[in-house]
Amino acid sequence: QVHVVESGGGLVQPGGSLRLACAASGIIDSIYAWAWYRQAPGKQRELVSNVTTGGVTNYADSVKGRFTFARDNAKLTVYLQMNSLGPEDTAVYYCNLGARTRPTYAETSYWGQGTQVTVSS
Repeated sequence: QVHVVESGGGLVQPGGSLRLACAASGIIDSIYAWAWYRQAPGKQRELVSNVTTGGVTNYADSVKGRFTFARDNAKLTVYLQMNSLGPEDTAVYYCNLGARTRPTYAETSYWGQGTQVTVSS
């Protein structure tokens, strides 16, 4: 069993900042991919940022220069630092990871339950 838990969401004023965290636990042998997605009301889920298996970090054009992806491999935790937030960033933010699990080392994608980010004055 693998658990993925996001935290750090909340209500923030335009121009403010939040830092989201995503922690993984369970029968994990290794994590080969991490990503943050978001889904705004009435819209499809979209990729915000991800780290490829080669270690390259990508960002959606809408968040480049404002959001920063970071990870702590020892803690199986990733972060999304979000600065200069605007109302368009309001969404539920989801963490996604690809992990190999013991004992079979099967590769599976896992999702967290999401954390709400609301940007409003």
